[in-house]
Amino acid sequence: MVQIITDSSTLYTEEEAKRAGFEAVPLCVHMGDFEGRDLQIDMKRYYEGIRSGQIPQSSQPPIGDVVEVYEKYPDADIINISMADGLSGTYQGACSAREIAEHNSRITVFNSRTLCGPHRYMVEQAQKMKLEGRSVEEILEWLREKAGQTESFLIPQDFNFLKQGGRLTPVAAALGSVLKLKPVMKLTDDGRKLDKFSVKRTMSSAVKSIMDYLKDRELGMKHILYITHADAREDALQIRDLFEKSFQDLEIRIMELSPVFVAQGGPKCVAIQYIER
Repeated sequence: MVQIITDSSTLYTEEEAKRAGFEAVPLCVHMGDFEGRDLQIDMKRYYEGIRSGQIPQSSQPPIGDVVEVYEKYPDADIINISMADGLSGTYQGACSAREIAEHNSRITVFNSRTLCGPHRYMVEQAQKMKLEGRSVEEILEWLREKAGQTESFLIPQDFNFLKQGGRLTPVAAALGSVLKLKPVMKLTDDGRKLDKFSVKRTMSSAVKSIMDYLKDRELGMKHILYITHADAREDALQIRDLFEKSFQDLEIRIMELSPVFVAQGGPKCVAIQYIER
């Protein structure tokens, strides 16, 4: 028996994940005297707190919670598909929990090297493969392949959120002086940091710089494009329209970011990600 475990980077709530047959352990969010779990927070109140000047912070799931989930499946071969190591302590925490768990020889922690949309797809397909009766090694082999077939871009509106989180390369961090422009960040190949991709004057030109790059990747029917946003649905819809006009047969999914990723990317940020099927 194989059991898939993951975290809330997939944008699955605990209940949604359980209905789908896997487990999603939520990350933590802190803001002022408020503490909560990812995807369990009233978003209206959350954004009101940010607008009032409060700065949210995120942290990995408590290791004890991860151990508890591991130990629910003592007879299973567990694959924990974690969000990218380096963007969060979640992967390292999952590895630490593995060392504590009693049946740790049957637990594999996999670094997806990505987050949100592509991470979600990897977990969904791993769960599908599990239901098809595929082995742990078959699932891991597929995951290793997919981890190298995805790229992510971020267009932030408030660069301070990224700077305070320490998730930038030194070159990218220096962009703080050009906040009146539209910086586009790209997740590094190892998934550990965000680096400068381009700097444009408008949202449309920022998106175009990504589209021009992705045309060389021959984006099309063999890919899924995710547009994820932090309370910026109108921007997301406009970006979808631009991609639909330029890329034939491309499946596009729009999703709203969870509190943890709003804390990291800032309100009104938009992420553009793709993964090969």
